This record gives sequence, structure tokens and C-alpha cells, in this order.
Amino acid sequence: MPLANRLAAEFVGTLWLVLGGCGSAVLAAMFPGNDPTNPLGIALVGVSLAFGLTVLTMAFAIGHISGCHLNPAVSVGLWAGGRFPAADLGPYIVAQVLGGLAGAAIIYLIATGKPGFDLVASGFAANGFGEHSPGGYGMNAALICEIVMTFMFLVVILGSTHKNAPAGFAPIAIGLCLTLIHLISIPVTNTSVNPARSTSQAIFVGGWALQQLWLFWVAPIIGAAVAGFFYRWLAPNND
Repeated sequence: MPLANRLAAEFVGTLWLVLGGCGSAVLAAMFPGNDPTNPLGIALVGVSLAFGLTVLTMAFAIGHISGCHLNPAVSVGLWAGGRFPAADLGPYIVAQVLGGLAGAAIIYLIATGKPGFDLVASGFAANGFGEHSPGGYGMNAALICEIVMTFMFLVVILGSTHKNAPAGFAPIAIGLCLTLIHLISIPVTNTSVNPARSTSQAIFVGGWALQQLWLFWVAPIIGAAVAGFFYRWLAPNND
């Protein structure tokens, strides 16, 4: 596929991931800033499932076009695993970040249509640690959590898309893996494992979210790169 087509697919796919995942947290979940008596609230399980469904649906929709990375860490991990050219890393990451920002902008336009909505008070599904962690987890816990969760995410991605893996099931495995990751780590950091997703929300929240954003670039990229090199050793016949 031409690079322009692949970048457009990554833009749209990352937009959908942020709109579906973060949108469910901002608009439908019973988190601080939302009405805890809301009978339509979907809470932690619903948000976790929403993130998994965004990746599953987009993997079927654009996997054959761009590979459906939707995440700078995934692109880095696939490069480290020998599955993605270094020359395409920069363009892919730019497209993913811009797509995430577009998704966040749509959430903002919808959310601010409700009288009394306070973007900063709602948290806007931004990632954080310390006093900005949903469960009050500190920086070290957040760092470990994000590295390990991203590592496991890339192991599942690389394994399920290996040439010897059962064909056609990768989107299901990857989507369910992301759901499980959110079930584990929403209380710790609101779950990133995706620098583009973190950046999109932090830009709208500003302040503390931008100050803590570094962790949600560094940790996922470390976890993804280590997983890529590890899986390249574990299953070298992946050409």
C-alpha cells in the first residue's frame, strides 16, 4: 500500500481508538467528575471492553492497509521485532498522534454539549500517577505497570501475527489482550500503553497531565522495544 494510504488508515484508526476508548470513559463511565448515580454508567469493565473493541474492529477494517498499529509503542515494538521498517516510524507516529488529537477533539465537542461539564474536573480520561492515579499509585508503580503491560501487549501482537500462528484470529487475541490490560491497570494509571492516546488527552487537560506525559511515552516505548527484541529471539522465523 502507498504510504499515504497507510498513514490515512493509521490516522482514522487512532481516532477511533481514542473516540471509542477515552470517549467511553469521559461520556459513559462512572468516574470522578461523572454522576455516580448515572444508570447508564459502564464503569471499569465497560471502558476496558470499549478499548479492546476499538482495536478489534479496526484490525479487521485497516489491518490489511497499514497493519493497524494505532500506537507509537506498537510501531516501535514491531520495528524491534523485525516486522516494520525504521524509515516509516516517524510518519506513522505523527499520523497516530494527529489521529488521537482528532478523536479527543470530537470527545471534547460532545462532552461540552452537556451543561456544567468541567473538562479538568472530569480528568478527560488522561493518564496520571500519584494524586492523579485513580487508585493513588505512585510514579514507580505506574512506570512498572506501563512497561510490563506494554511488553505483554507486544508479545501478544507479535505472537498472534506470526506466520505460524492460526490465521485470521489475531484481531481477536489483540483486542482481548487490550481489554485485559485495561482491567488490570485502569486503577493504576488509567491505562496508557499508547503514547498517542496519552498525548491526545493530556493536551486538552493541560497542567499536571502534560507534566506527567513523559512517563506515558518512555514506559510504553521501553516495554514495546524490549518485547520486540525478545520475541525476535524467541521466534526468529518471522519473515
